[in-house]
Amino acid sequence: MPFEFLDALKENWQPVSKPARIGWLAFYVLFLLYAFASQGPSLFIDLAFVPIHEGGHLLFRWFGETLAVMGGTILQLFVPLALAVYFLFQRQATGTALAAFFFFENFLSVGTYMADARAIALDYVTIGEGEALHDWTTIFIKLGLLEYDTTIGHTVRGLGWLGMVGVVVWLWWRTRPTAQARNNARL
Repeated sequence: MPFEFLDALKENWQPVSKPARIGWLAFYVLFLLYAFASQGPSLFIDLAFVPIHEGGHLLFRWFGETLAVMGGTILQLFVPLALAVYFLFQRQATGTALAAFFFFENFLSVGTYMADARAIALDYVTIGEGEALHDWTTIFIKLGLLEYDTTIGHTVRGLGWLGMVGVVVWLWWRTRPTAQARNNARL
């Protein structure tokens, strides 16, 4: 069968203890409160993704200028998404949730960066020497969407918030005692 790897998705999820469930859900609620109350353009966790973003520019530059510019955001989103898929196939709810949560958390910084495309008011990092380009200014100009930068940026941020809250709700639902009991009954 060409899609035998999908059989892993039929397996039961690994159990999550009550203390782990409570701890993880508390972490996410506290993080969401911190993110909501944050006044700056980025969160402390975004510093972990800056090297990944910048590495994406270096990695994708081999495929031309357009992908080099887009590569930062592509890799920044791909890494947590790939980890979420990995944990999904391992049937580890907490790992899936953590990676998916930070996939969507990256939408906040990407959306903020998008919304800054015309203003170019944010401080940003670049690799190497020479003139630094604003990724989303370049991308939106090429796509003819520069005048919609704030609308697109706010929409992406909104999707990030919905995704993060959705992940927390999914983890709560997936790890509730009745769901785990049904999971064990199928064994």
